[in-house]
Amino acid sequence: MILSEKLETAQKSFKKWRQVPFSEKQQYLFKLADLLEKNAEKFGKNITLEMNKPLSQSIAEIEKCALMARYYGNAENILKPEKIKTEYRVSEIHYAPLGVILGVMPWNFPFWQVLRFAVPAILAGNTVVLKHASICFGSGRMIEKLFTDAGFPEGVFQNLEIGHAEVKSVLENPIIKGVSLTGSEKAGAEIASTAGKNIKKSLLELGGSDAFIVLDDSDFNEAAKSGAKARLQNCGQACNAAKRFIIQKSAEEEFLPLFINEYQKFVPDDPLKKETNLSGMARPDLADELEKQYEKALKNGAEIILPLKRVSDKVFEPGLIRVEKGNPILEEELFGPLGMVMIAQNDQEALELANNIPFGLANSVWTKDEKRQLFFIENLESGTVTINKETSSDPRLPFGGAKSSGYGTELSMIALKEFVTAKTVVGN
Repeated sequence: MILSEKLETAQKSFKKWRQVPFSEKQQYLFKLADLLEKNAEKFGKNITLEMNKPLSQSIAEIEKCALMARYYGNAENILKPEKIKTEYRVSEIHYAPLGVILGVMPWNFPFWQVLRFAVPAILAGNTVVLKHASICFGSGRMIEKLFTDAGFPEGVFQNLEIGHAEVKSVLENPIIKGVSLTGSEKAGAEIASTAGKNIKKSLLELGGSDAFIVLDDSDFNEAAKSGAKARLQNCGQACNAAKRFIIQKSAEEEFLPLFINEYQKFVPDDPLKKETNLSGMARPDLADELEKQYEKALKNGAEIILPLKRVSDKVFEPGLIRVEKGNPILEEELFGPLGMVMIAQNDQEALELANNIPFGLANSVWTKDEKRQLFFIENLESGTVTINKETSSDPRLPFGGAKSSGYGTELSMIALKEFVTAKTVVGN
Protein backbone atom coordinates (compact mmCIF):
# COMPACT_ATOMS: atom_id res chain seq x y z
CA MET A 1 0.00 0.00 0.00
CA ILE A 2 1.45 3.38 -1.01
CA LEU A 3 1.75 6.24 1.50
CA SER A 4 -1.29 8.20 0.33
CA GLU A 5 -3.44 5.06 0.55
CA LYS A 6 -2.25 4.41 4.10
CA LEU A 7 -3.22 7.91 5.15
CA GLU A 8 -6.64 7.54 3.53
CA THR A 9 -7.09 4.19 5.28
CA ALA A 10 -6.20 5.80 8.63
CA GLN A 11 -8.77 8.54 8.03
CA LYS A 12 -11.54 6.10 7.06
CA SER A 13 -10.72 3.95 10.08
CA PHE A 14 -10.85 7.00 12.39
CA LYS A 15 -14.43 7.80 11.38
CA LYS A 16 -15.51 4.34 12.58
CA TRP A 17 -13.06 3.87 15.46
CA ARG A 18 -14.08 7.09 17.21
CA GLN A 19 -17.60 5.65 17.57
CA VAL A 20 -16.44 2.44 19.27
CA PRO A 21 -17.31 2.53 23.01
CA PHE A 22 -14.40 3.17 25.36
CA SER A 23 -14.87 -0.14 27.17
CA GLU A 24 -14.86 -2.03 23.86
CA LYS A 25 -11.59 -0.35 22.83
CA GLN A 26 -10.10 -1.48 26.13
CA GLN A 27 -10.75 -5.13 25.35
CA TYR A 28 -8.34 -4.91 22.42
CA LEU A 29 -5.66 -3.67 24.82
CA PHE A 30 -5.91 -6.82 26.94
CA LYS A 31 -5.33 -8.89 23.79
CA LEU A 32 -2.38 -6.64 22.95
CA ALA A 33 -0.91 -7.22 26.42
CA ASP A 34 -1.35 -11.00 26.11
CA LEU A 35 0.50 -11.05 22.78
CA LEU A 36 3.31 -8.90 24.15
CA GLU A 37 3.82 -11.28 27.06
CA LYS A 38 3.58 -14.36 24.87
CA ASN A 39 6.15 -13.01 22.39
CA ALA A 40 8.42 -11.14 24.81
CA GLU A 41 11.53 -13.12 23.91
CA LYS A 42 10.89 -12.94 20.16
CA PHE A 43 10.26 -9.19 20.21
CA GLY A 44 13.12 -8.65 22.63
CA LYS A 45 15.58 -10.47 20.39
CA ASN A 46 14.51 -8.29 17.46
CA ILE A 47 15.19 -5.16 19.52
CA THR A 48 18.65 -6.44 20.44
CA LEU A 49 19.53 -7.31 16.85
CA GLU A 50 18.35 -3.90 15.64
CA MET A 51 19.90 -1.54 18.18
CA ASN A 52 22.25 -3.64 20.31
CA LYS A 53 20.48 -3.48 23.69
CA PRO A 54 21.27 -6.35 26.11
CA LEU A 55 18.64 -9.05 25.63
CA SER A 56 17.49 -9.03 29.26
CA GLN A 57 16.78 -5.29 28.98
CA SER A 58 14.99 -5.77 25.65
CA ILE A 59 12.70 -8.42 27.15
CA ALA A 60 12.05 -6.15 30.15
CA GLU A 61 11.02 -3.41 27.69
CA ILE A 62 8.38 -5.70 26.16
CA GLU A 63 7.10 -6.73 29.59
CA LYS A 64 6.77 -3.06 30.54
CA CYS A 65 4.74 -2.46 27.37
CA ALA A 66 2.35 -5.24 28.41
CA LEU A 67 2.03 -3.68 31.87
CA MET A 68 1.19 -0.33 30.30
CA ALA A 69 -1.42 -1.85 27.95
CA ARG A 70 -3.14 -3.50 30.93
CA TYR A 71 -3.06 -0.23 32.87
CA TYR A 72 -5.01 1.53 30.11
CA GLY A 73 -7.21 -1.52 29.68
CA ASN A 74 -8.34 -1.04 33.27
CA ALA A 75 -8.45 2.76 33.14
CA GLU A 76 -11.48 4.81 34.11
CA ASN A 77 -13.20 6.52 31.18
CA ILE A 78 -12.24 10.11 31.95
CA LEU A 79 -13.32 11.07 28.40
CA LYS A 80 -17.04 10.56 28.97
CA PRO A 81 -19.14 13.74 28.91
CA GLU A 82 -18.50 15.78 32.04
CA LYS A 83 -21.41 17.72 33.56
CA ILE A 84 -20.62 21.20 34.89
CA LYS A 85 -23.00 22.92 37.29
CA THR A 86 -24.13 26.28 35.82
CA GLU A 87 -27.40 28.20 35.40
CA TYR A 88 -27.95 26.51 32.00
CA ARG A 89 -30.11 23.44 31.37
CA VAL A 90 -27.26 21.72 29.54
CA SER A 91 -23.68 22.43 30.55
CA GLU A 92 -21.12 19.77 29.65
CA ILE A 93 -17.60 19.11 28.40
CA HIS A 94 -17.28 16.51 25.65
CA TYR A 95 -13.89 15.15 24.63
CA ALA A 96 -13.56 14.62 20.88
CA PRO A 97 -10.59 12.77 19.35
CA LEU A 98 -8.57 14.81 16.85
CA GLY A 99 -8.16 12.23 14.07
CA VAL A 100 -5.04 10.69 12.55
CA ILE A 101 -1.94 11.27 14.71
CA LEU A 102 1.62 10.89 13.44
CA GLY A 103 4.21 9.34 15.76
CA VAL A 104 7.90 10.02 15.04
CA MET A 105 9.76 7.62 17.28
CA PRO A 106 13.42 6.83 18.15
CA TRP A 107 15.53 3.69 18.23
CA ASN A 108 16.54 3.54 21.91
CA PHE A 109 13.31 1.91 23.14
CA PRO A 110 11.83 0.61 19.86
CA PHE A 111 8.61 -0.83 21.35
CA TRP A 112 8.12 1.20 24.53
CA GLN A 113 8.39 4.66 22.95
CA VAL A 114 5.92 3.72 20.21
CA LEU A 115 3.35 2.06 22.43
CA ARG A 116 3.41 4.61 25.24
CA PHE A 117 2.39 7.21 22.65
CA ALA A 118 0.07 5.06 20.56
CA VAL A 119 -1.98 3.25 23.20
CA PRO A 120 -3.53 6.29 24.96
CA ALA A 121 -3.94 8.13 21.64
CA ILE A 122 -5.83 5.16 20.17
CA LEU A 123 -7.87 4.57 23.32
CA ALA A 124 -8.96 8.21 23.11
CA GLY A 125 -10.46 7.45 19.67
CA ASN A 126 -7.66 8.54 17.34
CA THR A 127 -5.86 6.43 14.74
CA VAL A 128 -2.07 6.38 14.44
CA VAL A 129 0.58 6.26 11.75
CA LEU A 130 4.18 5.58 12.78
CA LYS A 131 7.45 6.84 11.35
CA HIS A 132 10.03 4.76 13.20
CA ALA A 133 13.80 5.23 13.26
CA SER A 134 15.39 3.72 10.15
CA ILE A 135 17.32 1.05 12.10
CA CYS A 136 14.05 -0.08 13.73
CA PHE A 137 11.80 -0.65 10.73
CA GLY A 138 11.61 -4.31 11.77
CA SER A 139 10.15 -3.27 15.13
CA GLY A 140 7.69 -1.02 13.31
CA ARG A 141 6.45 -3.95 11.21
CA MET A 142 6.16 -6.16 14.28
CA ILE A 143 4.13 -3.53 16.15
CA GLU A 144 1.77 -3.08 13.18
CA LYS A 145 1.24 -6.85 13.07
CA LEU A 146 0.77 -6.87 16.84
CA PHE A 147 -2.20 -4.51 16.51
CA THR A 148 -3.62 -6.60 13.67
CA ASP A 149 -3.23 -9.85 15.63
CA ALA A 150 -4.89 -8.26 18.65
CA GLY A 151 -7.96 -7.66 16.47
CA PHE A 152 -7.80 -3.89 16.04
CA PRO A 153 -9.64 -2.77 12.88
CA GLU A 154 -7.58 -2.09 9.77
CA GLY A 155 -6.05 1.37 9.77
CA VAL A 156 -6.11 2.00 13.52
CA PHE A 157 -2.32 1.58 13.64
CA GLN A 158 -0.11 1.64 10.55
CA ASN A 159 3.65 1.61 10.07
CA LEU A 160 5.13 4.00 7.48
CA GLU A 161 8.59 3.06 6.23
CA ILE A 162 9.64 6.52 5.13
CA GLY A 163 12.81 8.54 5.43
CA HIS A 164 13.43 11.65 7.50
CA ALA A 165 12.96 13.87 4.44
CA GLU A 166 9.38 12.65 3.94
CA VAL A 167 8.19 13.41 7.48
CA LYS A 168 7.57 17.09 6.76
CA SER A 169 5.23 16.38 3.84
CA VAL A 170 3.33 13.75 5.84
CA LEU A 171 2.86 16.19 8.73
CA GLU A 172 1.67 18.87 6.29
CA ASN A 173 -0.94 16.49 4.84
CA PRO A 174 -4.41 17.69 5.95
CA ILE A 175 -5.32 14.17 7.07
CA ILE A 176 -2.75 14.39 9.90
CA LYS A 177 -4.20 16.28 12.87
CA GLY A 178 -1.34 16.06 15.37
CA VAL A 179 2.14 14.70 15.98
CA SER A 180 4.08 13.17 18.85
CA LEU A 181 7.86 13.06 18.64
CA THR A 182 10.43 11.51 20.92
CA GLY A 183 13.93 12.49 19.86
CA SER A 184 16.58 15.16 19.84
CA GLU A 185 16.10 18.86 20.52
CA LYS A 186 16.91 19.60 16.86
CA ALA A 187 14.35 17.11 15.55
CA GLY A 188 11.77 18.43 18.00
CA ALA A 189 12.27 22.02 16.86
CA GLU A 190 11.81 21.01 13.20
CA ILE A 191 8.64 19.03 13.91
CA ALA A 192 7.16 21.71 16.17
CA SER A 193 7.87 24.37 13.55
CA THR A 194 6.07 22.42 10.83
CA ALA A 195 3.17 21.57 13.14
CA GLY A 196 2.88 25.19 14.26
CA LYS A 197 2.83 26.54 10.71
CA ASN A 198 0.01 24.13 9.94
CA ILE A 199 -1.85 24.78 13.24
CA LYS A 200 -1.52 21.20 14.46
CA LYS A 201 -1.07 19.87 17.97
CA SER A 202 2.42 18.63 18.82
CA LEU A 203 3.82 16.72 21.79
CA LEU A 204 7.59 16.64 22.23
CA GLU A 205 9.64 14.37 24.48
CA LEU A 206 13.22 15.48 23.93
CA GLY A 207 16.66 15.14 25.46
CA GLY A 208 17.84 15.43 29.00
CA SER A 209 20.94 15.77 31.15
CA ASP A 210 19.40 14.66 34.37
CA ALA A 211 20.98 15.24 37.76
CA PHE A 212 21.51 12.49 40.33
CA ILE A 213 21.99 14.44 43.56
CA VAL A 214 23.65 12.65 46.47
CA LEU A 215 23.51 14.46 49.82
CA ASP A 216 25.47 13.61 52.94
CA ASP A 217 22.62 11.89 54.80
CA SER A 218 21.69 9.44 52.03
CA ASP A 219 22.13 5.67 51.87
CA PHE A 220 25.44 5.66 50.00
CA ASN A 221 25.40 1.95 49.10
CA GLU A 222 21.93 2.12 47.57
CA ALA A 223 22.70 5.40 45.84
CA ALA A 224 25.87 3.95 44.33
CA LYS A 225 24.08 0.88 42.94
CA SER A 226 21.16 2.90 41.66
CA GLY A 227 23.40 5.58 40.16
CA ALA A 228 25.48 3.14 38.13
CA LYS A 229 22.33 1.50 36.76
CA ALA A 230 20.73 4.88 36.09
CA ARG A 231 23.68 5.96 33.96
CA LEU A 232 24.57 2.72 32.15
CA GLN A 233 21.31 0.87 31.51
CA ASN A 234 20.69 0.69 27.75
CA CYS A 235 24.34 1.75 27.37
CA GLY A 236 23.40 5.19 28.67
CA GLN A 237 21.16 5.79 25.66
CA ALA A 238 18.07 7.07 27.44
CA CYS A 239 16.73 10.60 27.60
CA ASN A 240 15.95 10.26 31.32
CA ALA A 241 19.18 8.48 32.27
CA ALA A 242 21.20 10.05 35.07
CA LYS A 243 24.00 11.96 33.38
CA ARG A 244 25.31 14.40 36.02
CA PHE A 245 26.16 13.10 39.48
CA ILE A 246 26.06 16.07 41.83
CA ILE A 247 27.68 14.98 45.08
CA GLN A 248 27.75 17.01 48.28
CA LYS A 249 31.36 17.71 49.26
CA SER A 250 30.91 16.13 52.69
CA ALA A 251 29.66 12.91 51.00
CA GLU A 252 32.35 12.66 48.33
CA GLU A 253 34.99 10.74 50.28
CA GLU A 254 32.61 7.94 51.27
CA PHE A 255 30.24 7.86 48.28
CA LEU A 256 32.52 8.24 45.26
CA PRO A 257 34.60 5.04 45.78
CA LEU A 258 31.37 3.05 46.21
CA PHE A 259 29.96 4.57 43.05
CA ILE A 260 33.10 3.87 41.02
CA ASN A 261 33.06 0.26 42.23
CA GLU A 262 29.44 -0.21 41.10
CA TYR A 263 30.14 1.58 37.81
CA GLN A 264 32.95 -0.85 37.00
CA LYS A 265 30.58 -3.82 37.36
CA PHE A 266 29.14 -2.83 33.97
CA VAL A 267 31.39 -4.64 31.51
CA PRO A 268 30.59 -4.76 27.76
CA ASP A 269 29.74 -8.20 26.41
CA ASP A 270 27.61 -10.01 23.81
CA PRO A 271 24.11 -8.45 23.98
CA LEU A 272 22.46 -11.82 23.21
CA LYS A 273 23.74 -13.31 26.46
CA LYS A 274 21.04 -12.91 29.09
CA GLU A 275 23.59 -12.10 31.82
CA THR A 276 25.07 -9.16 29.86
CA ASN A 277 24.42 -5.79 31.53
CA LEU A 278 26.23 -3.55 29.03
CA SER A 279 26.66 -3.85 25.28
CA GLY A 280 27.61 -1.48 22.50
CA MET A 281 25.89 1.63 21.22
CA ALA A 282 23.26 1.51 18.51
CA ARG A 283 25.42 2.83 15.64
CA PRO A 284 29.11 3.63 15.03
CA ASP A 285 28.36 7.29 14.23
CA LEU A 286 26.74 7.68 17.65
CA ALA A 287 29.89 6.28 19.24
CA ASP A 288 31.95 8.75 17.19
CA GLU A 289 29.85 11.63 18.50
CA LEU A 290 30.22 10.52 22.13
CA GLU A 291 33.99 10.27 21.70
CA LYS A 292 34.10 13.83 20.33
CA GLN A 293 32.07 15.08 23.29
CA TYR A 294 34.43 13.31 25.70
CA GLU A 295 37.44 14.98 24.08
CA LYS A 296 35.67 18.34 24.11
CA ALA A 297 34.97 18.01 27.84
CA LEU A 298 38.61 17.18 28.56
CA LYS A 299 39.88 20.10 26.47
CA ASN A 300 37.70 22.39 28.58
CA GLY A 301 39.07 21.22 31.91
CA ALA A 302 37.24 18.00 32.77
CA GLU A 303 39.30 15.44 34.71
CA ILE A 304 39.24 11.69 34.08
CA ILE A 305 37.95 9.48 36.90
CA LEU A 306 37.48 6.44 34.65
CA PRO A 307 38.63 6.76 31.03
CA LEU A 308 36.13 6.22 28.22
CA LYS A 309 37.89 3.42 26.30
CA ARG A 310 36.68 2.50 22.83
CA VAL A 311 36.82 -1.26 22.38
CA SER A 312 35.35 -1.48 18.85
CA ASP A 313 33.27 0.58 16.43
CA LYS A 314 30.22 0.65 18.77
CA VAL A 315 31.60 -0.55 22.12
CA PHE A 316 33.10 1.39 25.03
CA GLU A 317 34.31 0.61 28.48
CA PRO A 318 32.23 3.20 30.36
CA GLY A 319 33.82 6.47 31.37
CA LEU A 320 33.39 8.92 34.23
CA ILE A 321 34.70 12.48 34.34
CA ARG A 322 34.80 15.28 36.90
CA VAL A 323 33.33 18.47 35.44
CA GLU A 324 33.28 22.04 36.76
CA LYS A 325 30.48 24.50 36.04
CA GLY A 326 31.18 26.52 32.90
CA ASN A 327 32.34 23.52 30.89
CA PRO A 328 30.47 23.77 27.55
CA ILE A 329 29.78 20.03 27.62
CA LEU A 330 27.09 20.78 30.24
CA GLU A 331 25.03 22.42 27.49
CA GLU A 332 24.89 19.10 25.60
CA GLU A 333 23.31 15.70 26.16
CA LEU A 334 25.73 12.77 26.52
CA PHE A 335 23.94 9.83 24.93
CA GLY A 336 26.13 6.86 25.81
CA PRO A 337 28.20 5.28 28.62
CA LEU A 338 29.83 8.47 29.91
CA GLY A 339 28.91 10.11 33.21
CA MET A 340 29.84 13.44 34.78
CA VAL A 341 30.62 14.10 38.45
CA MET A 342 30.17 17.53 39.99
CA ILE A 343 30.78 18.58 43.59
CA ALA A 344 28.46 20.90 45.54
CA GLN A 345 29.21 22.47 48.89
CA ASN A 346 25.59 22.49 50.08
CA ASP A 347 21.95 21.98 49.08
CA GLN A 348 21.63 25.40 47.47
CA GLU A 349 24.66 24.88 45.23
CA ALA A 350 23.47 21.36 44.32
CA LEU A 351 20.14 22.87 43.24
CA GLU A 352 21.83 25.59 41.19
CA LEU A 353 24.08 23.06 39.44
CA ALA A 354 21.08 20.84 38.68
CA ASN A 355 18.99 23.68 37.24
CA ASN A 356 21.71 25.59 35.39
CA ILE A 357 21.37 23.69 32.08
CA PRO A 358 18.94 23.95 29.12
CA PHE A 359 17.23 20.63 29.92
CA GLY A 360 14.60 19.66 32.50
CA LEU A 361 13.41 16.09 32.15
CA ALA A 362 13.90 14.09 35.36
CA ASN A 363 16.09 14.54 38.42
CA SER A 364 16.86 12.16 41.29
CA VAL A 365 17.58 13.29 44.85
CA TRP A 366 19.08 11.14 47.59
CA THR A 367 18.47 12.28 51.17
CA LYS A 368 16.65 10.85 54.19
CA ASP A 369 15.59 14.27 55.44
CA GLU A 370 12.02 15.18 54.43
CA LYS A 371 12.66 18.94 54.61
CA ARG A 372 15.60 18.59 52.24
CA GLN A 373 13.49 16.41 49.95
CA LEU A 374 10.75 19.06 49.86
CA PHE A 375 13.29 21.79 49.07
CA PHE A 376 14.37 19.94 45.92
CA ILE A 377 10.85 18.82 44.97
CA GLU A 378 9.67 22.42 45.00
CA ASN A 379 12.67 23.97 43.27
CA LEU A 380 14.04 21.52 40.69
CA GLU A 381 13.10 22.59 37.16
CA SER A 382 12.08 19.26 35.67
CA GLY A 383 9.04 17.21 34.75
CA THR A 384 9.93 14.48 37.26
CA VAL A 385 11.68 14.41 40.63
CA THR A 386 12.41 11.02 42.19
CA ILE A 387 13.43 10.58 45.80
CA ASN A 388 15.91 7.87 46.79
CA LYS A 389 15.46 5.97 43.51
CA GLU A 390 16.64 6.27 39.92
CA THR A 391 14.33 7.89 37.42
CA SER A 392 12.13 5.64 35.30
CA SER A 393 8.77 6.08 33.62
CA ASP A 394 5.70 4.45 35.14
CA PRO A 395 2.44 3.93 33.18
CA ARG A 396 0.45 5.25 36.16
CA LEU A 397 2.33 8.56 36.39
CA PRO A 398 2.70 11.46 33.93
CA PHE A 399 5.95 11.69 31.98
CA GLY A 400 7.17 14.81 30.26
CA GLY A 401 9.78 17.54 30.42
CA ALA A 402 10.37 21.19 31.07
CA LYS A 403 12.57 23.74 29.26
CA SER A 404 14.37 22.20 26.24
CA SER A 405 13.27 18.70 27.24
CA GLY A 406 9.92 19.25 25.54
CA TYR A 407 6.25 19.72 26.38
CA GLY A 408 3.11 17.67 26.72
CA THR A 409 2.37 14.57 28.78
CA GLU A 410 2.76 10.90 28.07
CA LEU A 411 1.49 8.10 30.31
CA SER A 412 -1.01 8.31 33.20
CA MET A 413 -4.63 9.31 32.72
CA ILE A 414 -3.50 12.77 31.60
CA ALA A 415 -2.18 11.30 28.33
CA LEU A 416 -5.73 10.39 27.31
CA LYS A 417 -6.48 14.10 26.91
CA GLU A 418 -3.41 15.05 24.84
CA PHE A 419 -4.97 14.42 21.43
CA VAL A 420 -8.58 15.41 22.03
CA THR A 421 -10.58 18.63 21.79
CA ALA A 422 -12.40 19.71 24.94
CA LYS A 423 -15.75 20.67 23.41
CA THR A 424 -18.11 22.87 25.41
CA VAL A 425 -21.82 22.03 25.13
CA VAL A 426 -24.06 24.65 26.72
CA GLY A 427 -27.66 25.80 26.32
CA ASN A 428 -31.28 25.85 27.57
